[in-house]
Amino acid sequence: MAYITAELKTSFESSPYGHLLGFRLLELSEGYARVSVTLRPEHANFLGMIDGALVMSLADYAFACSCNTFGQTRVAVQFSTNFISAPALRGDLLAEARTIHAGKTVALTEISITDARGRVIAKATGTAITKPNSSSASSAEKGTSL
Repeated sequence: MAYITAELKTSFESSPYGHLLGFRLLELSEGYARVSVTLRPEHANFLGMIDGALVMSLADYAFACSCNTFGQTRVAVQFSTNFISAPALRGDLLAEARTIHAGKTVALTEISITDARGRVIAKATGTAITKPNSSSASSAEKGTSL
């Protein structure tokens, strides 16, 4: 079933927090999202480096987009980020999220954050639960399970 509609894409793209930080949704398909941000001086922390909160927020945004492409509304219950290297102060960061399990009640997503050169900046994982009464189709129709 096609759950990725223009309305769903618009809801992701019009996220107030994502808009504030300058996030762009580049690609969206079932269980996959690719998003980016162009780094700005205001993304730096007190050390003059890109703040880790921006990296985590970008990963979380990609996670939310990816795990909500199955026709159910999901919300995070766990999110973990491992920082690998510091990004440059300029350029773009790219987050790619892949939902590797989308059951009836739980979804698990892996996220990779890279810089413009393809260097891995961070890896993240997120677990989401399905909000009650959020299914737009029955589990049998989607063939999902826990």
